[in-house]
Amino acid sequence: MEPSPLYLNGEFVTTVQALPVRNPATGETLAQMSTCGRDQVAQALADAHAAFQSWRNVVGKTRADFLLKIASEVERRKDEFARTITLENGKPLPQSAGEVAMTIDHLRWFAEEARRGYGRIVPPQAEGKRHLVIKTPIGVVAAISPWNFPLVLAVRKVAAALAAGCTVVLKPASATPLCAVLFAECVHAARLPKGVFQLVAGSAGEIAAEFLENPLCRKITFTGSTEVGKNLIAGAAAQVKPLSLELGGHSPVLVFDDADLAKALEGTMIAKYRNTGQSCIAANRIYIQRGIAEQFIPAFVERVKALKAGNGLEPGVDIGPLINPAAVDLALQHIADAQAKSAKLLCGGKRHGDAGSAFLEPTVLTSVPGESCGMCDETFAPVAYVNVFDTEAEAIARANDSTYGLAAYAFTRDLSRAFRLMESLEAGMIGINDGVPTTSNAPFGGVKQSGWGRELGTEGLDAFLDTKHVSLVV
Repeated sequence: MEPSPLYLNGEFVTTVQALPVRNPATGETLAQMSTCGRDQVAQALADAHAAFQSWRNVVGKTRADFLLKIASEVERRKDEFARTITLENGKPLPQSAGEVAMTIDHLRWFAEEARRGYGRIVPPQAEGKRHLVIKTPIGVVAAISPWNFPLVLAVRKVAAALAAGCTVVLKPASATPLCAVLFAECVHAARLPKGVFQLVAGSAGEIAAEFLENPLCRKITFTGSTEVGKNLIAGAAAQVKPLSLELGGHSPVLVFDDADLAKALEGTMIAKYRNTGQSCIAANRIYIQRGIAEQFIPAFVERVKALKAGNGLEPGVDIGPLINPAAVDLALQHIADAQAKSAKLLCGGKRHGDAGSAFLEPTVLTSVPGESCGMCDETFAPVAYVNVFDTEAEAIARANDSTYGLAAYAFTRDLSRAFRLMESLEAGMIGINDGVPTTSNAPFGGVKQSGWGRELGTEGLDAFLDTKHVSLVV
């Protein structure tokens, strides 16, 4: 099996050292991925630094043209991308196709934003002075992307950095590097200048250490766990290296008595079970107001029971495998812990298929105590914890009772309440009657231990720009 290549300074490079890429639905090795050590990563950073000297001066319109060419290449190969994502990640094929579509939209959004690295002129406070604020690209960017949305979460970093005039070295997740290789092929086909985008793979610890310690790397952008994010913060301290961090979440859903029941059910199902529950903005804690609970909870359980689990390439599948069997083991521990603390299992709760499989039955528990593992930490799986509340103030307090603050969801037809929730919920993104709030033209990110900074929107471009004040005496 010929290893899939790295992409270094404009060339595809295959190495003897390779890591296996497994299909989580079958457990079979579907590919090998070339890897590199710190020396090659250091060379990639040096080549990116050299390329930055000219790329930074390329006008925004031209950078935009490159991004549009890359988007066209991805669109041309969209079916190949979707199948590859399903093979290495496991998600149902229609969801993989949706990820590819959002990827294309991200590329096109940042192609437009490449023209808009705006500064401003500030009125002077002293005679004879003029003040300008200008934005310039930060430099070489290291991007570290996760396995749960292996294409789109990589591209939203890469596209924004390239649009800003930065050069990028991407390290994808070891479990899902193949769609990043396809993306590198699209970059190559678009004839992006060598060194502007590069792809490395290998030991996460070694590569991250080089990113942190190499002074040519001017910024790291990372999506992953809060634990790893804290390690990056500690490592970045030595050089005061800027970080953009999109970390863990523990999103609450609030369903009020006045909610449209059908919309609340549909939105909660999407927020919880999309991507097999393996999403940083997935609903984890679901709170239903008492007056609607007797209608909502049975209907929700019936919807969950109807979900079809299976290989993501099969038609009609709603729930794919988790990324590996160990992820199922952890989810089962969370389920058992909740039950041991008096939670009631309403459906699911077991491994789907043979012992050692990566499938978990879609699960719902209710009357779940707040001290349960799943009410404190992410259960990155198709497991829903459902509780009942009485008042709006209680719902807000319980929703905010978390160290995380990435996303929150609420379903209500009361406009006044909607505004109170927008202002009171401690989350970087809030979906009101919306289970899928993410969009290219609005900022994505969290508060508290869910991260630093924002991706997407105008903020996504600004994350890769330095702000300079120029005071000019005339």
